[in-house]
Amino acid sequence: MEEQIIKTEYSELMQKSYIDYAMSVIVARALPDARDGLKPVQRRTLYDMQELGISYDKPYRKCARIVGDTMGKYHPHGDSSIYDALVVLAQDFKKGQILVDGHGNFGSIEGDGAAAMRYTEARLAKITQEVYLKDMDKDVIDFVPNFDETEKEPEVLPVRLPNLLVNGADGIAVGMATSIPPHNLGEVVDAVKAYMKDEDITTKGLMRYVKGPDFPTGGIVANKDELAQIYETGSGKIKLRGHIEVEKGKAGKQYLVITEIPYTMIGANIGKFLNDVAGLVETKKTQDIIDISNQSSKEGIRIVLELRKGADVEQLTALLYKKTRLEDTFGVNMLAVVDGRPEVLSLKKLIEHHVDFQFDICTRKHQNLLARELEKKEIQEGLIKACDVIDLIIEILRGSKNQKQVKDCLTLGITEGIRFKTKASEKAAKQLSFTQRQATAILEMRLYRLIGLEIDALMKEHQETLDRIARYEDILNNYDSMAQVIMEDLDRSKREFGRKRRTVIENAEEIVLEEKKIEETEVVFLMDRFGYAKTVDVGTYERNKEAADQEYRYVFRCMNTDKICVFTDCGKMHSVKVMDLPYGKFRDKGTPVDNLCNYSSAQEQMVFVASLNMIRQQKLVFISGSGMCKLVDGFEFDVSKRTIAATKLGDEQEKVVLIGLYEESDYLVLQSKEGYFVRFLLSEIPEKKKTAIGVRGMKLGAGDEIIHAYLLANRMEYEITYKDKPLVLNKLKLSRRDSKGIKKQ
Repeated sequence: MEEQIIKTEYSELMQKSYIDYAMSVIVARALPDARDGLKPVQRRTLYDMQELGISYDKPYRKCARIVGDTMGKYHPHGDSSIYDALVVLAQDFKKGQILVDGHGNFGSIEGDGAAAMRYTEARLAKITQEVYLKDMDKDVIDFVPNFDETEKEPEVLPVRLPNLLVNGADGIAVGMATSIPPHNLGEVVDAVKAYMKDEDITTKGLMRYVKGPDFPTGGIVANKDELAQIYETGSGKIKLRGHIEVEKGKAGKQYLVITEIPYTMIGANIGKFLNDVAGLVETKKTQDIIDISNQSSKEGIRIVLELRKGADVEQLTALLYKKTRLEDTFGVNMLAVVDGRPEVLSLKKLIEHHVDFQFDICTRKHQNLLARELEKKEIQEGLIKACDVIDLIIEILRGSKNQKQVKDCLTLGITEGIRFKTKASEKAAKQLSFTQRQATAILEMRLYRLIGLEIDALMKEHQETLDRIARYEDILNNYDSMAQVIMEDLDRSKREFGRKRRTVIENAEEIVLEEKKIEETEVVFLMDRFGYAKTVDVGTYERNKEAADQEYRYVFRCMNTDKICVFTDCGKMHSVKVMDLPYGKFRDKGTPVDNLCNYSSAQEQMVFVASLNMIRQQKLVFISGSGMCKLVDGFEFDVSKRTIAATKLGDEQEKVVLIGLYEESDYLVLQSKEGYFVRFLLSEIPEKKKTAIGVRGMKLGAGDEIIHAYLLANRMEYEITYKDKPLVLNKLKLSRRDSKGIKKQ
């Protein structure tokens, strides 16, 4: 067969492939369906558990069994995604209503992971069976082929509650993400009922029932007035706060106890919060905290801060809210899949889609029930009619040669081949007109059904069937009747599974943190050659001046309100507040500078260190490896950012050779790798912006570069060792900038 080469535009092919991939992630992986509020992996896992018969009143089964079965039948995307989804469905600190009853280690609120799936067990929660999976046998939803078309899986589960609101959702797709907070089940039920009674109800009207999110971790929603806009648009930011209580101990001691945390703090952020509080103490932002202990357990969160006597509790509370994640924001984006397309939904739209889905489920359910009852009615009517002519039916049975003759006689009145005792019987048989279903039921009827009491029971059962048919027809033909059925289901769910609200909704005042004024004092900054830095008071330095000048690479005086600027050979400037440096004794080791700022000793080397006040009133000299020179006004480095580009370099490989203060020197000497030296006046270097490369200070040959640069004062002699010989730099011939210089042998 001849090969066919199909030519196509590469950009068009990539665009189509990417769009297909993006839509697959959006619709089939990351975003929940607006109808049942579940992602595909959650839906498939719950359905598989039902298929395996792991109901709430049966023994637990190994999670590995559930995960393996789900992956093999419905979700071929790896076991970790299925198990992770299963674990989250069982964590009561993440979900408003847990859908899986887990047995074993399913992780903790502090971020501990669940045990491996071979150790843990699970079964369906009661609410899942009775509210999420009920009536699956009544054709209320469509089933679609699985990934290899060997099984059928539900397109959506017949969930009776707005699961998107009750349990919330989060997921990151391609170019979009969903983040829906959990809500109180009882409030959501009341809001759905209110919408069903009045479809013109406004968002404000619905919020009379849904007060706001109800997080399983409790806490406080502090921006109540902004919730209306969030629910109207489907997006916004909710301000969350933890709940703090003040407890009194013995001997007048006071404790701040955090009993509820923001929903965003669950997991590793609890540990980060404890570290942040410890950081406030270490950096002397507060001296009111003596001890921190995390006493949280299965009973709930309990983080205790022991306070010193006379502590300002109000100021400390404000500090915790302002400087830690005890006050945080929850970004709301109520995005879900509607009719196969992602859509941001308002509170009303979300409830509207849910109610439409409920009417669809209810209609299909009662159509199915009605069909069953009509079939039952047909059979019952046939049996009642048969009881009246039972002698004739027995005569037909005794006179027939096979079952087909009997059925033809009962349904069509055909009597050929059947022996009758009398002509009257044959004539009566020709009048019979049972349906096929009735005829089958008559043939299968047992003789005990001819007892008088059994016939009465049959008549009673027939009347009950007629009553049910009338009720189902009323439900299907009357909107109010169907709405009443749906609302009764909702009320039943509320009674059995509802709980009290945990999260407080209020308009809290903005936290105002009154920073204590720092008394400005002069200190001495010390940094050794390994980058360990600290500050000491001036008196300590004066007593140890000789040792300090010998042992430390950088020694200078500065104010405790100042900043330390660290310039590196990569052309960056990192700054750290003097207050963040450890302050103490002369023999204390200090703290590495790279722990206090973004400086990385593995990737860059320090070239110059000074306080901001030192350079603010002066000009800095910059020399690069390519021989470029410039002066920069020190005010350009007075910025709020902790890391900035201090100069522009020619390429990534080029390094800064020298940075120094202009006012302290008169001459500049450049030394190249090839042994060339040039000395010229600093006044020849022009002033530039920090973003400029500068001007050439020395003409370099091919492959040559500047390896050293020296700033010289006019009346000071500066001697170096070059090729094992002393070389006095001040005695080098004075040249002009941008000259080749002289070569030293």
